[in-house]
Amino acid sequence: MAGHSKWANIQHRKGRQDKLRSKLFSKLAKEITVAAKMGDPDPDKNPRLRLAVKEAKSSSVPKDVIDRAIKKSQGGDAENYDEIRYEGYGPNGVAVIVEAMTDNRNRTASTVRSTFSKNGGNLGETGSVGFMFDRKGEVVYPASVGDADTVMMAAIEAGAEDVQSDEDNHVIYCADTDLNEVANALEAELGESESTKLIWKPNITTEIDLEGLTKLMKLLDTLEEDDDVQRVTANFEASDDVMAAFAES
Repeated sequence: MAGHSKWANIQHRKGRQDKLRSKLFSKLAKEITVAAKMGDPDPDKNPRLRLAVKEAKSSSVPKDVIDRAIKKSQGGDAENYDEIRYEGYGPNGVAVIVEAMTDNRNRTASTVRSTFSKNGGNLGETGSVGFMFDRKGEVVYPASVGDADTVMMAAIEAGAEDVQSDEDNHVIYCADTDLNEVANALEAELGESESTKLIWKPNITTEIDLEGLTKLMKLLDTLEEDDDVQRVTANFEASDDVMAAFAES
C-alpha cells in the first residue's frame, strides 16, 4: 500500500486517534461548512457536501455537529476560508502535499514553512512535488464485506480503476471526477463504505528506513496538528519490518 494508507495504519497502531479525535471533528466540520457554502446546503444536490458528510459519519462525527456545520454555512457570520495546497520535501527526500483551509494565508504559510524547516524538510513551490501524485477518488470497505473477487467485480461494474485488497480492507480507486458516481454504485452493491474521499495517490514512492520514518512521522504529525491543515499526504514506502519496529517504538 502507498504512503497515505500505511500512515493511517501507523497512526491507529500508535493510539493517536483519540488524541486527534476533537481536531478531526473540527476539520471535518470545516469541510462540511465550506462545501455547503460553495454549493447547495442539501447533500443530495451537492456532491462535495455529500462526500464531506459521508466522511464525517464514517469518523463518528455526531449528527448534531454535522447539522450545525451545514447551518453555519448559511449564516451571515460564516468564516471565509481559502483552500491552499502546499508542496515540499520531508526527511530523506519524501514528497509531501499539505492541504489547508485558512482565513489567514500569511499565518498558515508561515506555520507550514516553519514546520518543514524545523523537522528536516523544506517547503517548495506549487508543483514541485505534485507530479509524483495523481488526484484520485478512494473508497474503503472492510475485508468482511466480501472476498477480493467479489469486491473487484463490484468495483469494475461501478466504473472504478483499481482495487487493493488485504486482510484488513478493500481500497477501491477511481478517477477523481467519478468518485460520487462510483461511490453510489458501490453502496448499492456492497452497502455503506468505511470511507469515501478524494486523495493524492503517489505514483512515485521513496523507500525509507526506521530512522527516516521516525523523522518523517514527526513532521507529518506536527503538520496534522495545525488547525488550518486539513490533510497531509506523503509518498513514502517502508518495509513491514520497519513498520513493525516503528509501531513498537
